[in-house]
Amino acid sequence: MSSIRIICPNGHLGFAPMMTGSFELGVAGKPDFIAADSGSDDIGPVPLGHDVCASPRAWQEHDLEHMLLAARKLGVPMLIGSAGDTGTNSRVDMYVEIIRGLAGKHDLPPFRLGWFYSEVSKEYVRGKIRSGSAVKGLDARSDLTESELDATDRIVAMAGVHPFLKLLEEGCDVIIGGRCSDSAIFASAALFKGHGEAQAYYLGKVLECASFCAEPYGAKETVEGTIEGDKVLVTAMAPYQRCTVASVAGHAMYERSNPFHEYVAGGLLDMTDCRYEQADDRTTSVSGMKFVPAEEFRVKLEGSGKVGERYVGIAGIRDPYTIANIDKVIEWARGQTEARFGKDGWELHYTVYGRDGVMGPMEPNRDKPAHELAIMVQGVAPTREMAEEVTVAGTRQLFYARLPEVKGSAGGVSFPLDEVLQATPAYRWTLNHTMAVDDPLELFPTHSAIIG
Repeated sequence: MSSIRIICPNGHLGFAPMMTGSFELGVAGKPDFIAADSGSDDIGPVPLGHDVCASPRAWQEHDLEHMLLAARKLGVPMLIGSAGDTGTNSRVDMYVEIIRGLAGKHDLPPFRLGWFYSEVSKEYVRGKIRSGSAVKGLDARSDLTESELDATDRIVAMAGVHPFLKLLEEGCDVIIGGRCSDSAIFASAALFKGHGEAQAYYLGKVLECASFCAEPYGAKETVEGTIEGDKVLVTAMAPYQRCTVASVAGHAMYERSNPFHEYVAGGLLDMTDCRYEQADDRTTSVSGMKFVPAEEFRVKLEGSGKVGERYVGIAGIRDPYTIANIDKVIEWARGQTEARFGKDGWELHYTVYGRDGVMGPMEPNRDKPAHELAIMVQGVAPTREMAEEVTVAGTRQLFYARLPEVKGSAGGVSFPLDEVLQATPAYRWTLNHTMAVDDPLELFPTHSAIIG
């Protein structure tokens, strides 16, 4: 069987623009596929629930344009997964529109564009629950209830390789995918060319974040993945980077409770016995991976539900006594807000940067705050007007906090802005579950058209 080579120019397409120099070096090697993931739940529940992008459209168009022109010039397929950060139907449609526009802009010869959707209706999920097919929670969550389903605004299912394979088999030259497993984008190309599941899924795992598997750190650089027999080789395209045993193995193990297991729709990639070898100065070779098929086909669901409208306030503190009593200052501000609105129907969230703003209660040095603090105040309420007032109260009352031993009339808090800022509505994750399906394609309708 001949080898397969895939280049990935960006670990999250459009989140920051790809570096075009290393991409052109990858294209010069004439890969068999050009592919990239465009989504992540790392961005939180807001983009999914609010159905917006977390990335500027101009950056997404930048990456798509470079990839499309290179793929059409080489005559190789281009695969994109989790379009527009979340893979909702509207984001898929946006990417299809962009591809159509780019084809016209550059007067490209006709090619087949394929796409699939990943949104799932609440009523479909409700039917599963009522039929006795439990929608099982992940990461210690309980099984999904109808009340939690009712609190959900939007749901996407995470596709595996199956819709990509279907569209490749139909002869699609460019594929825009809804929400999907990161590794499935690349694995589908390898499976389409007849390679084994273990090597295909490992190839996907190592390519999904592009140059995050290389050192020294440099984001948005292109990497090349190759399958040769039972081995996967990964090579850094940027001249200053190397894919080393440490960088590749480290990337394979991150973002998981078990560093050796990668679950996908239909099975498990087991990396327990992987062997890593330095093939050349910029390439690492990996072998020994295994794929274990699942006994039951389950698809991951991600769901987001609206909590309320949101405003944000910012305060700064330099006074040592106020810093030493920051929790009492926050308690005062919250109490004054309660006096105005009561205790229910709104939320105030205080993030103290310079003490524990990043790690929260896990911060080991939270008893040693910096000499100055920044406080981000988030107020959430059912209406914009109430959210604004809650945030104003929760921010300004920091200035008026009554502390023992303070004799002056001036507060110990400063404000870089007089006003509070309207933010996107607040959402929370409502679904991080799996659902059994009879057909791997039943949640992912596919479409294609000739364009150009």
